[in-house]
Amino acid sequence: MAKPGKTGIARIIDAFFYSMKGFKAAWKNEAAFRQEVLMAAVLIPAAFWLAQGHIELILLIASVFWVLMAELINSAIEAVVDRVGAEKHELSGRAKDIGSALVLVSLVLMGIIWIIVIKNRFFG
Repeated sequence: MAKPGKTGIARIIDAFFYSMKGFKAAWKNEAAFRQEVLMAAVLIPAAFWLAQGHIELILLIASVFWVLMAELINSAIEAVVDRVGAEKHELSGRAKDIGSALVLVSLVLMGIIWIIVIKNRFFG
C-alpha cells in the first residue's frame, strides 16, 4: 500500500523544504558541520584554481561534498540515538562511533585526493 500524502511537484517542493530544515538544524546544532561548511567555502573555490582538468576538479569538489554528507549522516545517527534515550548502551555507543568513523574515513579520503592533486600540480 502506498504512503498517503502529496505526489508530484508538491511532494518535491515539500522534500526540498524538509531538506532545508535539515541543513538549518545541522548548522544550528552541529559545530563540526559548521566547521566543514566553512572548510568547503575555502576548498571549493581553491579547487577551481588547483585542478588541471575536469576529472581533478570533480574529485576535489566531490571529496569535499562527501565530508559534508558523512557529517550529515553522523549527525542524524547521533540525533536518533540521543532521542532513544540518555542511558549508556553498548549499541548506542557503537552506532555513534561508527558514524564518527565514517566522517574520519571521508576526511582521510579528501586529504589523500587533495595531497595527490597538489603534489601533481606543484611537484609533478
